[in-house]
Amino acid sequence: MKLALPAFASLAAGCALIAACGETPAEREADQIEDTVERQADQNAAAAGMEEAALGMTEAQLLDADLVAADGTDLGDIELVRREAAGAVTGLVVELDDTDPDRWVEIGLDGLTTRPDGDDMDVQTGMTAAELAALPDADMTAMTNPV
Repeated sequence: MKLALPAFASLAAGCALIAACGETPAEREADQIEDTVERQADQNAAAAGMEEAALGMTEAQLLDADLVAADGTDLGDIELVRREAAGAVTGLVVELDDTDPDRWVEIGLDGLTTRPDGDDMDVQTGMTAAELAALPDADMTAMTNPV
């Protein structure tokens, strides 16, 4: 029976490799972009520290927040806080829910409010999922945000 466990582990590893090979080029590119965005966002949040970024929240709090509709429906995850050269927050990059491959859109701060979610806060928008989906893709080549 001890031989079965290593064989099972090899089988599981092989299946994982096959699954990764099944990704389309667009899915692989989306994964790479997401990894880069997450690293950049973490660096920016650490640099910003506990200073309020926008909507009464720090950059780290914004990155932990979901974007929700007025009825509380989850529309996406805030992935990046965009800033102008002087450091003021100009918008949020949101990864939309239920897109394949992943899609990111940029939204301005106008019309956004905060909404309690247990001990955390979410960011609420008046936009619908369809309105967000109709926005152009965010420019993910401009990921560097001065703090």
